[in-house]
Amino acid sequence: MAEEQKNTPDMAASSESEHAPPRKKANVRFAFACAILASMTSILLGYDIGVMSGASLFIKEDMKITDVEVEILLGILNLYSLVGSFAAGRTSDWIGRRLTIILAAVIFFVGAIMMGLSVNYPMLMAGRFVAGIGVGYALMIAPVYTAEVSPASSRGFLTSFPEVFINFGILLGYVSNYAFSRLRLQLGWRLMLGVGAAPSVALALMVLAMPESPRWLVMKGRLADAKVVLGETSDTAEEAATRLAEIKEAVAIPADLDGDVVAVPKRAGGERRVWKELILSPTPAVRRVLLSALGIHFFQQSSGIDAVVLYSPRVFQSAGITDKNKLLGTTCAVGVTKTLFILVATFTLDRFGRRPPLLASAGGMVATLVTLGLGLTVIGEGATGGGWVIAVSIASILAFVAFFSIGLGPITWVYSSEIFPLHLRALGCSLGVGLNRVTSGVISMTFLSLSKAITIGGSFFLYAGIASLAWLFFFTYLPETRGRTLEQMGELFGIHNMAGDDDSAATPPPSPEEEEKITNYVEMAAPSSSSSTATSSHHAK
Repeated sequence: MAEEQKNTPDMAASSESEHAPPRKKANVRFAFACAILASMTSILLGYDIGVMSGASLFIKEDMKITDVEVEILLGILNLYSLVGSFAAGRTSDWIGRRLTIILAAVIFFVGAIMMGLSVNYPMLMAGRFVAGIGVGYALMIAPVYTAEVSPASSRGFLTSFPEVFINFGILLGYVSNYAFSRLRLQLGWRLMLGVGAAPSVALALMVLAMPESPRWLVMKGRLADAKVVLGETSDTAEEAATRLAEIKEAVAIPADLDGDVVAVPKRAGGERRVWKELILSPTPAVRRVLLSALGIHFFQQSSGIDAVVLYSPRVFQSAGITDKNKLLGTTCAVGVTKTLFILVATFTLDRFGRRPPLLASAGGMVATLVTLGLGLTVIGEGATGGGWVIAVSIASILAFVAFFSIGLGPITWVYSSEIFPLHLRALGCSLGVGLNRVTSGVISMTFLSLSKAITIGGSFFLYAGIASLAWLFFFTYLPETRGRTLEQMGELFGIHNMAGDDDSAATPPPSPEEEEKITNYVEMAAPSSSSSTATSSHHAK
């Protein structure tokens, strides 16, 4: 049966492609442009990650702070971002996806200015708090908008864009470190942080040219506006009509109800029902969807990517590089490698699917983490080996970020943004992003202490063990999703009604009382219930 499920999308795609009408190139370009603009919000997070890895060296020297304070400074933004992540869903359901992106940029702008003007550690932490809220908004809304505006044929390609721009932001942060490192101590790190305000201004202006998400428009009853956006972002007119019908069905709008604007009644208690269906008493199929999303988010961060990206100058120091300029220059190589390989993944996700790159990525990460742990252990014990040990350690770091970027990095956001039914997507993806940020915060705020406790080589052996568990989880638990529309995902996991019905395959006819309950249940899955917290998501780094 599993094989049947894996092959079905491919067989359907190949048989339909022979008779399908030609794709409209202008529409593909328009969806591409929308995805780029939305995904640029991810630059905010990437820049902060990259710039803090180098700036922390100068902040520690200037403010005379301890390693524990450095850990908290670097990792606390992930916890602060939870505020923005959970607020983003309600905000985006209220004011729309597009205005939420602008709000994220404005908040990050204020935080970047505060950090750049900081005169002491508490003020710097206050700036981190504000910037963290903006990052949380950006993390949540970019994959949401991109997934909702993308046609199924290129959703993997377009939904991986947030991860591309996170990596681009990391690279910009590394370059900023290198460019400003030669300035006097008190000025250099402040410029590194303050310059982060520039991308947010440009982003807020460019987003004004984007259309609103068609799914949000349907959730608000604005069918005419949704038709326009779907017509501009679908491969064919037939696909646009099909997508509209599927979205209407998913939010329980009658198929024969049409018009420019239709009434979508708000149902009392819808929020409570979403929590009950997803968290308190989920069906086996819904539980599997939730665990799939939480699992992939957890393993993305717990396998040690933040230890390498945030603390790469420290890791390179442990590998034998002591000059600060060489440290920051070598760190730039990490950013270049991540960015190049994430671009490779972006152009292959819809060709190879989700599972093969994910499994290859996790396997490669295990091998490179073990090699890195061995190299750092040899160097740490003062064993002879000369420059080749240092070279192997550096090559292992670059190979690790390359393997991460071709699979686990982008696919986490793509996969988790596409598997939830519409009425559960908001809360489900919020929980995924929340776990992602908490795990990232724990890794970021414990790496230096962990390295002192079990050695830096031992830390990477630990991450290799976690990555091995990740491979097993992906292999045994995650089905292939390539080629399916967002509204068809429920069938893959056994949820036969995307508006929220029970997932049992064969059940006796319901009694009148059960019929009434089911009717109310489906109605409660209408758009108002999705305002519980966030819509579909994604990605971190």
